[in-house]
Amino acid sequence: MAKPPLSMKPTGWFQVAWSDELGVGDVRTMRYFGEELIAWRAESGRVSVMAAYCEHLGAHLGFGGHVEGDVIQCPFHGWQWNAEGRNVCIPYEDRPNRGRRMRTYPVVERNESIYIWHDIDGRAPYFDAPDVFASFGDGSSVADYYPQQRLYREALELHPQYVLENGVDFAHFKFVHQTPIVPVFTRHDFAEPVSYVDFTITFEGDENQSIDDIKSGVEAINGGLGVAVTKSSGMIDNRTISAITPVDERTSDVRFSVYIGRTPGKDQPRHERKAQEFGAEVIRQFAQDVHIWSHQRYSDPPALSSSEMQGFTAIRKWAMQFYPDGLGGSAAELRAPSSTTTT
Repeated sequence: MAKPPLSMKPTGWFQVAWSDELGVGDVRTMRYFGEELIAWRAESGRVSVMAAYCEHLGAHLGFGGHVEGDVIQCPFHGWQWNAEGRNVCIPYEDRPNRGRRMRTYPVVERNESIYIWHDIDGRAPYFDAPDVFASFGDGSSVADYYPQQRLYREALELHPQYVLENGVDFAHFKFVHQTPIVPVFTRHDFAEPVSYVDFTITFEGDENQSIDDIKSGVEAINGGLGVAVTKSSGMIDNRTISAITPVDERTSDVRFSVYIGRTPGKDQPRHERKAQEFGAEVIRQFAQDVHIWSHQRYSDPPALSSSEMQGFTAIRKWAMQFYPDGLGGSAAELRAPSSTTTT
């Protein structure tokens, strides 16, 4: 498959693990954005993500490096590095090396996930990763939901933007998921780096439905291209988190998490089993989309129908801001001189 015509080094928050995959004292190897990285959890509980290779003589800290309190120690010569990537101890010298620093990434933990901030220009985070509960401002919390269910697919040939564009694609439900759902969009807000898309769920063939009477719908919050959270209400109360993280110039890892709401007074085992079944169905439908995305070619410019024009045009224009290297958006934008500068 050809390399996508979109940069695989966009700016934003991207998931690199689930929180329970990294216990206190653990060191985990990973590769994202074409870089070898490590994640480690200090005794304080703080997670750090940094370049994998020791600045001393280049040993990989993911293979034998270990956590000592709130620092990580290199297995080769015992040099210790803190969460800011600074050398704090050389065991056979009187003072550390203050001139060298390991590259580190800003980290946040929420949604039972570990996210890093990536920006090729080295800018600090300028928007927050969305919270699947708090960001909707409805007072809900993880205690109101059954345990998180997950899907994880490694190194698929897809781009994060494919997944975000799915959020404005009303026409795929019938053909990908074989469901009679016809979303009617009630909100497209792409004014800021964190964007919002809401739609009401109608059903094909139901001539008596009034948009004002329908209570089933989805609210989506997109934190850049890397993390999107949704709240579904009406038929079944559920929340989802989709997180797509570029691995290299061709592939991305896909993580998808689902929460199914508890029903007050009905917390028996059979209700949890039903919740697990519904969560599995949500994941199955997402996996159907993943199958399409992983064999998709980015159509640019796309041959849009008139009813698709507004949503796709808005989201592609919004996505441009996350490509500081200029490789994103429409074919017209890519040919524009102002979009061809490199860093």
